[in-house]
Amino acid sequence: MAPKRVLLLCGDFMEDYEAMVPFQALQAFGITVDAVCPGKKSGDVCRTAAQFLSGFQTYTEIVGHNFTLNATFDEIDDKNYDGLWLPGGRAPEYLAHIPAVVELVAKFANSGKGIVCLCHSQMLLAAAGVLEGRACTAFSPVKPVLVAAGAHWVEPDSLATTVVDGNFITAPTYEGNPEVLRHFVKALGGKISVSDKKILFICGDYMEDYEVKVPFQSLQALGCHVDAVCPSKKAGDTCPTAIHDFEGDQTYSEKPGHNFTLTSTFDDVDASGYDALVIPGGRSPEYLALNESVISWVKHFMESNKPVASICHGQQILAAAGVLKGRKCTAYPAVKLNVVLSGATWLEPDPISRCFTDRNLVTGAAWLGHPEFITQLMALLGIQVSF
Repeated sequence: MAPKRVLLLCGDFMEDYEAMVPFQALQAFGITVDAVCPGKKSGDVCRTAAQFLSGFQTYTEIVGHNFTLNATFDEIDDKNYDGLWLPGGRAPEYLAHIPAVVELVAKFANSGKGIVCLCHSQMLLAAAGVLEGRACTAFSPVKPVLVAAGAHWVEPDSLATTVVDGNFITAPTYEGNPEVLRHFVKALGGKISVSDKKILFICGDYMEDYEVKVPFQSLQALGCHVDAVCPSKKAGDTCPTAIHDFEGDQTYSEKPGHNFTLTSTFDDVDASGYDALVIPGGRSPEYLALNESVISWVKHFMESNKPVASICHGQQILAAAGVLKGRKCTAYPAVKLNVVLSGATWLEPDPISRCFTDRNLVTGAAWLGHPEFITQLMALLGIQVSF
């Protein structure tokens, strides 16, 4: 069967997670994803918005990552794609007024191909005139537009509520990404091998925004039970994240990211009850490496030969735990000294998206490598997506 191909329709200040999570997760699942934006070409950048609720009457928005497009809008042909993903954020407000975009959305809708709409992007379905009698949900302020377009409004019970009506898959925010991804893979004719794996994420304040959320939601989409914990915090608490980007300086830039909600309590963790460990990068590993419980857990997973996946600066924790001697390992290049001094063989991440597996250990250098990082972890866990 020919590889599946999906179109990701982007725009400046689309929601960060609503673009990058599907872009990288679907690639990890073996699906080709072309990201395009009207008026831009392959290699150009879309600015993104990190949006989250923080106690005000509407969401908080801050500037997110720079998202690099990999295809040119004017060169695409809808017939070459099996599905369409529409991120939310503020981009749909103006994309809905571009005739070429509206025509494209209408073609996908009328062809019966799967369409995902998150947050505000349901406005594009409304603009395309394809919502009459169709059930859908969205971020609640979008309700009046959808009702006026003839849709059957479904009030979201939570930020993760997902509604499927024929080829339309809708959700109010990126918190629905895991379930939406599962439905979308099914709409593409895919099947996820049954997974009951239990995965532990070691989190900390100012871990990298993408490096926690993308693998976290990708593994949830695959059917894994994923627990995210942080020292001195409990389930329901949050960790602020850091957005690390490459903007022409000698090192990465840093901006505030989303607040990431923990799903379990650190002091309740029994590492022996988990099948794999994931360590996000960012700034948190440099102090998490000083935590005795964290070090003990890492030793348990490595000595038990359970899968361990660590990215970017996460290898600072592996080095501190003394588990890298005789291993082959990569990391963000600035962490090379930690890796080499710990007795590992350094593997150059060239390109920066390159990831490596050495026995039970998967290592990557940066969030750009998530598709390889997740795919290699899936292989260790025995999880497959087939078409």
